[in-house]
Amino acid sequence: MTTSASVPAGPEGSIAPRGTVTDRLVDANEAYAAAFTDPGMDARPVLHVAIVACMDARLDLHAALGLELGDCHTIRNAGGVVTDDVIRSLTISQRALGTRSIVLIHHTGCGLENLTEDFRHELEDEVGQRPAWAVEAFRDVDQDVRQSMQRVRTSPFLVHTDDVRGFVFDVKTGLLREIDPA
Repeated sequence: MTTSASVPAGPEGSIAPRGTVTDRLVDANEAYAAAFTDPGMDARPVLHVAIVACMDARLDLHAALGLELGDCHTIRNAGGVVTDDVIRSLTISQRALGTRSIVLIHHTGCGLENLTEDFRHELEDEVGQRPAWAVEAFRDVDQDVRQSMQRVRTSPFLVHTDDVRGFVFDVKTGLLREIDPA
């Protein structure tokens, strides 16, 4: 079963062969662009908020949080963990584009709960080079949210760390559960 409205269906619900997935995305973009109107916005988010979340395809952040185009900056990666690159993006978001609040969103059933740092060693064995990045795997999603909040709050590059809140999104119910930073 597919949930993508832009993927054409063939007989009996099968996906019609029309090239690659990327070809279908480009076709969908052409249809989007044909009806597109410049919203007249700049890069500064209307709500002055940056959201850091997992890249999991089950998280529709705009729908789940009642957001519209232009409301926020959205930074996504595997696990929604606060890495050096996330700090980089948040720093630009705050210092150059005016955000003041940061919302961190992890979720139940995250794939990083099933990995370990051995993943990096396996990659090294396979390709002959160790990745420069850490997997950032975790076993306790609540504790990982706390760690991410701490990384944001202690970063010397971020000037607005008084409104940092962390949540776990339940992929079965769609509800957010706030995590106490203590």
